[in-house]
Amino acid sequence: MQEPWTVKSLLEWTTGYFRRKNIAEPRLEAELLLAYVLGIDRVGLYVNYYQPVNQDERSCYREIIKRRVQGEPVAYLTGKKEFFSLEFDVSPEVLIPRAETEVMVEKAIAIGRGMGGSLWVADVGTGCGAIAIALAVYLPNARIVAIDISSAAVELARKNARRYQVHDRIDFMVGDLLTPLGQDNAGLDIVVANLPYVPTNEWENLALEVKEFEPRIALDGGADGLAYYRRLMPQARQCLREGGYILVEIAWNQGPAMLSLMQHFFDEVEVGQDLAGRDRVVVGRKGAESPANQVL
Repeated sequence: MQEPWTVKSLLEWTTGYFRRKNIAEPRLEAELLLAYVLGIDRVGLYVNYYQPVNQDERSCYREIIKRRVQGEPVAYLTGKKEFFSLEFDVSPEVLIPRAETEVMVEKAIAIGRGMGGSLWVADVGTGCGAIAIALAVYLPNARIVAIDISSAAVELARKNARRYQVHDRIDFMVGDLLTPLGQDNAGLDIVVANLPYVPTNEWENLALEVKEFEPRIALDGGADGLAYYRRLMPQARQCLREGGYILVEIAWNQGPAMLSLMQHFFDEVEVGQDLAGRDRVVVGRKGAESPANQVL
């Protein structure tokens, strides 16, 4: 008689299967998907490690495994993604938050705390709201405006903000870059932006789960990957107060180009690295003598 399928045996089988299918983190993904199917957290898997899993649950798990090996990201399958120790609802309308983006958030928090007092921060290209909400949680003295060109993204971000009860300190706007703030606004303390930065000619080289499932509008940054940032720089220069900061995320090989671009508009520009030692974030400060409104 066949032994019943338990949480333990399902995890072991799926981990091996995912490993053979070259899934990067086979055990973690097996756990995340099974926890989702069973309606428990990952700790609950081990609390119930030797418990049988019924046929309906196994059927659901089997279908979700099939979708995963076809490339569909775990975050879209579960509708959840952790970022900066917070859990966010995600959907195919938004880019999945990445761990490397936490470097920019950490720097923005450090800058904000160093400024002291009340802050006004703009998150440009907010997506699911992960950056804006993390900043609101860790900078309780900040008022944040979160902007995205996608109304579906803004609605999802608003939902995530309500979950962490910071929605009363975040103003959500639909629009292109900083244009919703108007032309005469110059009071921002910090601008953060994780805009599309993948060069168009590199699109086909992206992993299947990225190019087939994540929104291209949130990834394709034009010929050199910096098209959106080239438009953002003069807008941010105008919207930031003197002494304000801008932080942007880049690809590992865009540091020199982004440094050169930002130096046309901001002072004290520097490139920061992620935990793997790769260029990841560029920071600039608006000084009184910074050149303004240059066209590149």
